Amino acid sequence: MKIELTEQQYRYLLDLVYIGNWVVNSTRENDRIQEYDQVESLIFSHCPAHGMGKLAERLDGEIIPSRAFADGGIHEAIADYEDAVFYEILAEELALRDMDGEPMTRENYNALMQRIDDYMGEFEEHGTDRITVDLDE
Repeated sequence: MKIELTEQQYRYLLDLVYIGNWVVNSTRENDRIQEYDQVESLIFSHCPAHGMGKLAERLDGEIIPSRAFADGGIHEAIADYEDAVFYEILAEELALRDMDGEPMTRENYNALMQRIDDYMGEFEEHGTDRITVDLDE
């Protein structure tokens, strides 16, 4: 297979491959899915040929994203995504809890969505500052 990309598209592809492998493997510790690591290594192995040698390095015989790449802002993009997903999931879980854990139906859809919107508004304004948990029960 041959794919033709501009230099800028290749640079974006590096970000996408890194983020994808991060999502799949970052929490797996010693149980990493090697096929994803291999694809990442293959994609990053082309960096030197495209004037992006600083973005890849060799570790234990494998090409990996360099420290310069990892420290270059990509984790801020991942963190922004994680924050958004965290608040969305939390809002949905709290709304479902408020409705006694009933799954979403046509009948309760509007009420559930209103509760989710209310929680999202709270989180946008105050983050988690006003969330409390009663541990004495």
